Amino acid sequence: MIPREGQARLAPPCTVPRSDKADKRALLTKDSRRDKARNRSAVGVGTLNHPPTGPYSLFRVGASLLLHQDQEAPPALLTGANVENAAYPVGTCAERVALGTAVHAGHARPAAFKALAVTTDIADFCSPCGMCRQFLREFLPLACPVFMFNNQGVYIVRTMEELLPLSFGPDVLPPREKLRAAGP
Repeated sequence: MIPREGQARLAPPCTVPRSDKADKRALLTKDSRRDKARNRSAVGVGTLNHPPTGPYSLFRVGASLLLHQDQEAPPALLTGANVENAAYPVGTCAERVALGTAVHAGHARPAAFKALAVTTDIADFCSPCGMCRQFLREFLPLACPVFMFNNQGVYIVRTMEELLPLSFGPDVLPPREKLRAAGP
């Protein structure tokens, strides 16, 4: 079951400890009911201590993708930060930077991803934009939890399916063989 605001959370009171160290990445863990020592899932919070990549909007966003790993391996995180450009449409959101890094590293299948976390400097929760939601839909399973943190480390959780209902994705397309047979 995925926690919701107002329900039991992963690590009450759902805050991520802040530190003055260079890396503000933190892990929230949830012990497995079956084996607390071996089965842990983690959600990484994208670091906001990256170089200023929001020089125009001054709005910094960090994103982390948690990858499925062998139970013996430590959690593997791929992070990203929003990158702005003087030509605004050319900028890239943190979620797409993190996912692009994951795809480039060979993690292009939905089963590779366990969770996504997004964090910002603002007091409100920041969900992925519409363009990011569609981009994420291509690679994340519909049941993938998306943790959205505010500047206090408090979070809410939604699945990809909740963020993009009635979505269009690769599973909607007919098989390539069928498309080829149909011709132009």
